[in-house]
Amino acid sequence: MDHSMDGMDMSSDSSSSSSMSMPMVFTNSHTTPLFSNTWTPSSTGAYAGTCIFLILLAIIDRSLFALKAVMERRWRAAHLNRRYIAIAGRTSESERIEADPNAKLSTLISAYGVEENVKVVHNVADGPIPWRFSVDFPRAGLVLCIIGISYLLMLAVMTQNIGYFCSVLAGAFLGELAIGRYIAGNDHPH
Repeated sequence: MDHSMDGMDMSSDSSSSSSMSMPMVFTNSHTTPLFSNTWTPSSTGAYAGTCIFLILLAIIDRSLFALKAVMERRWRAAHLNRRYIAIAGRTSESERIEADPNAKLSTLISAYGVEENVKVVHNVADGPIPWRFSVDFPRAGLVLCIIGISYLLMLAVMTQNIGYFCSVLAGAFLGELAIGRYIAGNDHPH
C-alpha cells in the first residue's frame, strides 16, 4: 500500500515555508497584523488599543446575539397575539371558529355602520411563524451582522497572537456577564 501523496512533493524547501507567515504556536508579538497588513500595531499603546477593540467587538457580538433573542421572542409574541376576525355567515370559517375553544364572542361595527356578529380568535399554533417582510428582513440583517463579526473575531484568534486571543475571550466573557441573561432560551447561543 503506497502512502505517498500521489506525486506531491513533500519536501520542505525554504521558499515555500517563508511564504507562510501564520505561526503554528501562540506568539506574544506586539506587531501582529490584524485583518490586513495596514492594521499592524507599531507600539505597545497601539497593540493595547487593538486588544481593547477586540474586547469591544466581542461584547458587540454577544449583544447582537442577545438582541436577536429578544427580537425573536417579540416577533413570536406578536404573531401569537395577532387577532383573526371571522365574520358570521361564512360557513367554512364559522364552523372552524365554533370548534375553537379559544374564540371569544364579540361585536364588530363595519365600515358601513352595520353591526356584525364576529368572533376574535388568537393564534395558538406552536409551529413556525409565517414569512413576513417586517420580521424576516430584520432577522436576516441581524444574522448577517452576527456572522460578519463572528468571522472577524475568528480571524483575530487565527493570528495565534495570545493578546488577541485573550481579548476575544475577555470580550465574550464580559458580554455574556452583562447581557447573557437575555440570550437564555435562544436556539443558537454561541
